[in-house]
Amino acid sequence: MVGIVLVSHTPKIAEGTWELIRQMTGEKIILEIAAGTRDRRLGTDPVLIEEKIRKADTGDGVVVIVDLGSSIMSTEIAIESLEEPERSRAAIADAPFVEGAIAAAMEASFGKSMQDVKNAAENTRGMKKIA
Repeated sequence: MVGIVLVSHTPKIAEGTWELIRQMTGEKIILEIAAGTRDRRLGTDPVLIEEKIRKADTGDGVVVIVDLGSSIMSTEIAIESLEEPERSRAAIADAPFVEGAIAAAMEASFGKSMQDVKNAAENTRGMKKIA
């Protein structure tokens, strides 16, 4: 099963998104949070992100959903720190945080591939909320 890691500058945003996803998917998916710094300040921590990617990786890949700015850079550093084959099984989705995370989680819950999970997240970029 494809794992998902939520990377945010603040645990509150990631925990709220995690809660939404759990209500929709139950315990069907592997979902980890790497949010804030180890001392619970705002920011991101590449070492924590790397740990959560490893924890979420069962061999089918990990899609990382990031919130903004330096979370991307921290996640890139974390992925580069992984050795093969783990490195090639981790990818950042270019997606809005909440919508992308939910779409990715739904696909993962159906047992879809890493590319399908990543695509689902990224397909939320142009989603219209009001017609």
